[in-house]
Amino acid sequence: MRNTTKREKSAPRYINRELSWLEFNRRVLEEGQNKNVPLMERLKFLAITGSNFDEFFMVRVATIRRQLLMKQRTACPSGMTPRQQLDQIHSVAAEITDSMYRTLVEDIFPQLSDAGLQYCAPEKWTVQHREFIHRYFRDEVEPLLTPVRVTFPDIDDVPSDVSYPVPNLRLHVAVLLRENQLQDIPLSGSEQPSKKQSSPDEGAPEMPGALEQVALVQVPPKLKQMIMLPQGKQEHRQFTFLEDVVALEVGRLFPGYEVLEQCLFRLTRDADMGIDEERDEDFLEAMEQLLDSRQRSGAVRLVVDRKSKRLRRRLTDLFQLSKQEVYATSSPVDPAVLMDLAMTDGFEHLRNEPWRPIQPPAIDPELPVWQSLDDADVMVHYPYESMDTVLRFLNEAAEDPDTLVIKITLYRTSAQSPVVRALERAAEAGKQVTVLVEVKARFDEERNITVIERLERAGAIVVHGVARLKVHAKALLVIRRNFGAIRRYVYVSTGNFNERTAALYGDIGMFSSREELCHEVGLFFNSVTGYSVIPGLRHLVMAPQQLRTRFIEMIQREERRVEETGHGLIMAKMNSLADPQIIDALYHASSRGVQILLNIRGICMLIPGIPGVSEHIRVVSIVDRYLEHGRIFYFHNGKSPEIWIGSADWMPRNLDRRVELLIPVDNVEIFHELKSFLEMCFADTVKARWLDNEGRWKPVHPTKKQPPVRLQEEMHRLAVARAAIREPENRERFHVRRRGEGIE
Repeated sequence: MRNTTKREKSAPRYINRELSWLEFNRRVLEEGQNKNVPLMERLKFLAITGSNFDEFFMVRVATIRRQLLMKQRTACPSGMTPRQQLDQIHSVAAEITDSMYRTLVEDIFPQLSDAGLQYCAPEKWTVQHREFIHRYFRDEVEPLLTPVRVTFPDIDDVPSDVSYPVPNLRLHVAVLLRENQLQDIPLSGSEQPSKKQSSPDEGAPEMPGALEQVALVQVPPKLKQMIMLPQGKQEHRQFTFLEDVVALEVGRLFPGYEVLEQCLFRLTRDADMGIDEERDEDFLEAMEQLLDSRQRSGAVRLVVDRKSKRLRRRLTDLFQLSKQEVYATSSPVDPAVLMDLAMTDGFEHLRNEPWRPIQPPAIDPELPVWQSLDDADVMVHYPYESMDTVLRFLNEAAEDPDTLVIKITLYRTSAQSPVVRALERAAEAGKQVTVLVEVKARFDEERNITVIERLERAGAIVVHGVARLKVHAKALLVIRRNFGAIRRYVYVSTGNFNERTAALYGDIGMFSSREELCHEVGLFFNSVTGYSVIPGLRHLVMAPQQLRTRFIEMIQREERRVEETGHGLIMAKMNSLADPQIIDALYHASSRGVQILLNIRGICMLIPGIPGVSEHIRVVSIVDRYLEHGRIFYFHNGKSPEIWIGSADWMPRNLDRRVELLIPVDNVEIFHELKSFLEMCFADTVKARWLDNEGRWKPVHPTKKQPPVRLQEEMHRLAVARAAIREPENRERFHVRRRGEGIE
């Protein structure tokens, strides 16, 4: 085997985490730019691209910005200083943002218009439109608006100030005003002032003695952000955005003033703030205080429309931002409205063909779920198979008189969660219900506080998490009395107990009644809900105590298998790879001849293809109609291959600061299904991109000898085929007659 050269050793070993994430968001945008994707689906990808930036700036950019303000010069694993990272981040983020809006304005909006749905910008409003918009503004919008004065030193000779903190991510209109000093002086016709407004680039004309002022007006967040305009004689439907309406009509709020300029803007604030982990009895109160403080934290990004340069400068100064932290865009300033546009009624021909989730064929629909689990483990592959099975399992447990105990971890749930409703019913029915609700799940804190209050009112035992750690494991334990004996059932998943995301995210869930797994899941719950010591587990693996060590041991084991048999193989699928210790172990294994295939949706700090270091590592990423979210790990291990599923990515936060579970897959049928699924991840030639040794993601193209392969399409086809084989739709049944009951 070739020795590593000095040059290779000095080459960068890691891709910068933040720049890698930006490249993931670029891949999301590329789906929005892909002309083979239906038009409404392209709109969704643009909306996701824009909304992805919100959390990225609130958390990741905010953290690096604080490091810079505190004059920290420590480099990240890639060797970049905070200043270098911020410069690169803003350069790439601005490029992606500009590309997104060009795609929207120059490509998607024209195609939508051709398809019969036209964006009507304010300059294109007809007389009929303006009459409708005026009435709508007067009746529905104006009563909800509150103008707030802003002071600037160059106008008012006082420090810059706004009399209320501009809330995080809320859309506002800034208005530059000048008192109309001539309004009460009668003028002759020849002396009437021109109503022509100066262009934004020219700036407002100076008037001696006139006092300029600035006001902010928040666009009402509870109103529909997309407004359908009266159709009239037009054959196609037309729409505009609420932000356009407020911006154009806002002058009505300021009688006696002339509107010189107005612009829309949206502020992003630092949301990466900690909480006092030692506060126990008032921890929820501390969390509520944290949520409130997010609305007043420091600004990290300003998104503003292009129309007003003067107001842009004033807002930049007001929020103490640099020029590179200001992003000038076209309408809509808030790209979330594009998701509403994509959901417009009709236009089904512009959407993906629906893929109906299949009921897992291993679960008998006519028997309680647990009866199907007595014989073998059962896997559910979302979203190709439905989460209804998990919901049915919980509902049956809530209503079953023989169910004694339900224990569950909740990280993120939906707004009207059927999981929470089932747990409430179970607790009200007198069952012992224990729920660990991770109140620190970022941006779901408020919802989780509400869930805690509901469950506590129902009589459940509710734990608010573990001090200094986030409980990210997804586990459910049901204990029932079965013919006089205690029987336990578990469900462990790579995704949350959230029926909404289960229809959009690719995840793996597994049911089991194997006693050794059920026993250890019980130990896990005891450790996170009480004062139990961290358990020693033989079958499951738990973070932060064991998980990184176990992964590295399994990676190193493949090196030994290469020495023994000449063959070593690792296949892993996850959201992100950012742990330097894991990456170094993979590098070492590759240098010893282990073949490593990594399917990584988002962040990847590992550099594949470095001669002598990572030349045996291939990295692919798949962005398609479903969000790839499952974590699956395959180790060839000679003649004893293993597959594990779990909740953890290979990232420091998962391995050091979260409670995670990794569970082995021992069922032969499930094992082969997951292995085939992993192999298909690396066979995709339609949606896959592979990472080269310069950090560039390149499309994977089919060869002339092989037809195109699309992973998600193939998984849907296989799910439908398995269901048809195991449970024919037209299976005839006996119709049993009973006295007084008619036909069943």
